[in-house]
This record gives sequence, structure tokens and C-alpha cells, in this order.
Amino acid sequence: MAEQNIPVGSTTAGSIAVAAESTVATRMSAPPSYDVADFPVPHGREEEWRFTPLERLRGLHDGTAVATGEGLKVVVEAPEGVTVENVGRDDARLGKAGTPVDRVAAQAYSAFEQASVVTVPKETVLTEPIRIAVHGEGGTAFGHQVIELGAFAEALVVIDHTGDAVLAANVDYVLGDGAKLTVVSVQDWDDKAVHVAQHNALVGRDASFKSVVVTFGGDVVRLHPRVSYAGPGGEAELFGLYFTDAGQHQEHRLLVDHNTPHCRSHVIYKGALQGEGAHAVWIGDVLIEAKAEGTDTYEMNRNLVLTDGSRVDSVPNLEIETGEIVGAGHASTTGRFDDEQLFYLMARGIPEHEARRLVVRGFFAELVQQIGLPDIEERLLVKIEEELEAAVA
Repeated sequence: MAEQNIPVGSTTAGSIAVAAESTVATRMSAPPSYDVADFPVPHGREEEWRFTPLERLRGLHDGTAVATGEGLKVVVEAPEGVTVENVGRDDARLGKAGTPVDRVAAQAYSAFEQASVVTVPKETVLTEPIRIAVHGEGGTAFGHQVIELGAFAEALVVIDHTGDAVLAANVDYVLGDGAKLTVVSVQDWDDKAVHVAQHNALVGRDASFKSVVVTFGGDVVRLHPRVSYAGPGGEAELFGLYFTDAGQHQEHRLLVDHNTPHCRSHVIYKGALQGEGAHAVWIGDVLIEAKAEGTDTYEMNRNLVLTDGSRVDSVPNLEIETGEIVGAGHASTTGRFDDEQLFYLMARGIPEHEARRLVVRGFFAELVQQIGLPDIEERLLVKIEEELEAAVA
């Protein structure tokens, strides 16, 4: 697909600007804060809320949602040497990776009772993944999760969301110098679930952070991954895969804040949509601050619209405050099936419905391969097949 907007019920916009001052705060309706009172109740006209169906957030945005104290079960399976703790609100490790930037994140921070902290000691290299299962059984919950790696530690973490819940949460990833962390966050909720979360990653000197976000289920899923750097030489790779079905709203809003010299970021998100009222939103903000000389960054979003009645809003934004960079760019594409690919496959005797499945599987293949866990990869491929059966059978 060519890198342009194709008008199939979707919008694509982008901007590149050389700025005199930071827009980390100015793109939001209020400065970052831990206090809910510092954020006005959103009405839908704010930049950060204009695509979100506020009426479907079940009160998470206006303070009417109240934790039920039941219905959300979190189980952590960790290899030997990893520390898993439940801590109170006064623990100094909470909030170290980032501050809430909207009312829901501040509400989640103000309302949780205990946070889960998973710590990988310095120089520990895990050969087995840390698995965190979050299962909803109805009800409303507020959560806070911290994953912290010491210097030169290496770990793979899988956070798996299933069941039914109304959940607002903050998740912090703190990487020590030279650490390597891969996080796979799977949103495979039931149809009525609502999940709103802010993910904060603080990447240490010469550390490497890779995030793979996979979103399938839920009525409304709104995720806000944010990355900043604690020292030069840090690298961040943000990958995302989403399959938006009829009536679903899936929103991924990213910010990579290059606030430190000689760091790198690479972003690739891909989505497929099908069915009446399917709505996917991708906002990719990259800020290169004046002090971040030597930055190398690129972001891309690609969307494949399978049926009429679906809508995509894709907005990549790149703000540059210094000319002393290695490279910076962005791209966004939205379109239907590539007729030439279909013709090629069908000309070789492959039926049209099977050819369409092959095209979509190929579209997602590079992101599934980023996971690195055969059981999770196989599960996601099966899920994609199930979605495709409904789309192109």
C-alpha cells in the first residue's frame, strides 16, 4: 500500500514541526499530576479525548465509577530470583516511571489500595518469562503495577488480560542501566469489558525496552504507552497489533519523549478492522527535545480495512526542537486489500477467501514474530484466524 490516506471511512493526518518549546504538556488539557482534582472532567472536545466515546467508559472519566473490591484476579508467576511484592501507596517505587497525564490515570493512581511490584535484581538474566494473568469476573477496579529491572538485568514479561471488567490502571516499567526488558501486553477481554491504562517506561543508560501490545477484545480499550529516557544510549521499540471488530473502540495513544541525547526509538503498529461501527484510533507522538542531540527515531502505523462501516483515525506527530539528530520520520497508511496480491494468489489456484486470509496473516506476521514465545504466538495466530473466519469466510 502506498503511504497515503485512502478514504474508506478512515482519516489519516500527521504533522512535523520544528518547535521552540516542548509540547508534552501543551498537547494535554492539563499538566501531569497525581491529583484527580487537577484534571477537569473531559467533555470530548479536548485533543486527548476527541476520539474516545466517553459515554462508554462506565464512569471512569468523571468519578462516578467506584471500585467494587471484587471481580479482578491477578496472578503472577515468576522464575526463581524474582521478587514479587504487594505494597502500599507510600512505596517510593510507585510513580517513578511517569506521572498520570489524564483524569482516568490520575483516578487510577488515587484509588488503588495496593500495588504489585515485580523486581528483577541487577545482572540477573532470566531464561523463563514472568507471566502476569489479569482476569476480570465483573465489577470495577483500579490498579497499579511496577516492573523494575536492576542494572544489566534481562527479562521477558507477559501481561495477559482476560474476562470481563471495568479497569483503570497505571503500569510502570523501570529499566536500570544496561538492562533489557521485553513486555508483551495482551488485551483479550470479553465483549463488554472497558480497559483504560497508562503505560510508563523509563529507560536507563544503554538500556533496551521492547513493548508488544496486542489488542483483540473489549468494548472500549484505550491504552497510553509513554517512553522517556534516564540516560544516553537508551533504545525503545514499540510494536502493536490490533483487530477491531464490529462495535469495538480500540485506541492506542503513544508518546516517545526523547529527553536525553543519543537515544533511539522505533514504532510499528498494525491493525485490521471489520464490521459496522468498528473504530480504531492510533495517535503517535514523538518529541525530540532541544537537549536530545543524536536522536534516531521512526514511527509507522498501518491499517487494513476489511469491511464497510469501519473507521480508522491515524495521527502521527513528530516535533523536533534540535537540528542535531541522526534521523526522524513517520508514516501512516490505511487501505483495503491489495488487489494485485489477491490476483497473484488466485491466479495460482488459491480460492479468494483463503487468499484474503493469507494476505492478512502476512500483514501481521512481522509483529507476531516479535513476541518470542511460541505459546503466545500460536494463541494469537489462532485468534487472528477466528477473526478472519468471521471477516472473509
